[in-house]
Amino acid sequence: MSDIQQLNDFTTQVRRDILRMVHAVNSGHPGGSLGCAEFLTVLYQNLMNRKPGFNMDGIGEDIFFLSNGHISPVFYSVLARSGYFPISELATFRKLNSRLQGHPTTHEGLPGVRMASGSLGQGLSVGIGAAQAKKLNNDNHLVYLLCGDGELQEGQNWEAIMYASAKKVDNLITTVDYNGQQIDGSTDDVLSLGNLKAKFEAFDWDVIEIKEGNNIEAILAGMTEAKNRTGKGKPICVLLHTVMGNGVDFMMHTHAWHGKAPNDEQLANGLAQNAETLGDY
Repeated sequence: MSDIQQLNDFTTQVRRDILRMVHAVNSGHPGGSLGCAEFLTVLYQNLMNRKPGFNMDGIGEDIFFLSNGHISPVFYSVLARSGYFPISELATFRKLNSRLQGHPTTHEGLPGVRMASGSLGQGLSVGIGAAQAKKLNNDNHLVYLLCGDGELQEGQNWEAIMYASAKKVDNLITTVDYNGQQIDGSTDDVLSLGNLKAKFEAFDWDVIEIKEGNNIEAILAGMTEAKNRTGKGKPICVLLHTVMGNGVDFMMHTHAWHGKAPNDEQLANGLAQNAETLGDY
């Protein structure tokens, strides 16, 4: 089996996990989670230099921060299937006393989670701080961050974007989930972001666009290029063009499934489109 096939199989299973987790508690955010399944699969299964086990300080390894914490289902699924905690624990998603809360937290000590997120607009600031800490510690590993495009409507991001270039935080790769959708509709209708590429470049970032953000090979190529451009005096922004709800036809290209759980019939339909590959939890 090719590496690409293995990554695709992993992604398909993650999509099944997302659907089942959200359906089980009739709560959660499947749309954005499905749209980022390929990206997080590539990140954890291929790209990041990770140590066995989990250490909160992340010294001597690449680390990742999820800023748009509402897409926790995909994050939890990828973490579990990458060995951070038992896959069976996915069945506790959003239940009382579970470590897998609706938005990731740190006080429960869930391996793989280094930042509480879900209050949007703050992750980039945390990522910059972690990247600067790595430089102070003479740690040559990278910091990866994922944020939403709608999240960039919040002002703290732009302070952080300005700071990162001014301080030459060139060991940071910030990926924007560029799906054009948010909870109230399209980003263009709610508050247009304009030309994001031009804006990041105006703030002196190095920008890479991945036009097929749900294609494993395209993500591998784009993120490898991003990695190769680190250490050259500029922070890196990857504009990842994804489809909200990718892999489940009735959830795609709409904001309707931003924060809505499928019913029994819809779950069966979605699972039928994503064959079990690695075993359901």
